[in-house]
Amino acid sequence: MVKPRASSSKLFAAVRPVRHRLARQAGADGVVFMTDRARVPDPCAVAARLPRGSWVIVRDYGWDQRAALARSLRAITRERRQCLLVAGDPLLAHRVAADGLHLPRWALADSRTRRAVRHFPLVTAACHDVHALTQAARLGVSAVLISPVFATGSHPGAATLGVHRFARLAHRSPVPVVALGGIDARTAVRLAGLPVAAIAAIGALADGD
Repeated sequence: MVKPRASSSKLFAAVRPVRHRLARQAGADGVVFMTDRARVPDPCAVAARLPRGSWVIVRDYGWDQRAALARSLRAITRERRQCLLVAGDPLLAHRVAADGLHLPRWALADSRTRRAVRHFPLVTAACHDVHALTQAARLGVSAVLISPVFATGSHPGAATLGVHRFARLAHRSPVPVVALGGIDARTAVRLAGLPVAAIAAIGALADGD
């Protein structure tokens, strides 16, 4: 059995009091890993450490090796009984037999991507405000990733929601919520008691410190 690194173990422990009853509805087991090759050069190693039931979302838009990465992650996630989602590319998601599709914010208004939603049993969407939540709900997504909750290395200097604004959006969401942005073992506990089905992270799941 592949053992998680120390910081990953702390994050998994922090997730337990955060998870809400909607986690069962969403189907997530508490952790969602987003690929980002600039921050995590070996996403396959991270996926191999994640617990059963985790979700892995392939991002890395525009990378010429993205399809190969998706195929490698498909093999790992299938073996470890995790869910694989491909972001913003329904054709690639079909080619690698992904479990679902992730809709970036821009895709919520793209008719081609929106038509693809009905072909996947699991669909998530990136949301930063009430308007995006409304769009995602109308599409019938399985869950929404609300971000950025805290300051994040993926978008340094970007404005954050903070706990209170995130909470208002989470309570208004008609579908399960995944918290994204600056989530680690320290910040995850600040979300305890909120209607959060799962947390999503990048660096915190790869950091071995």
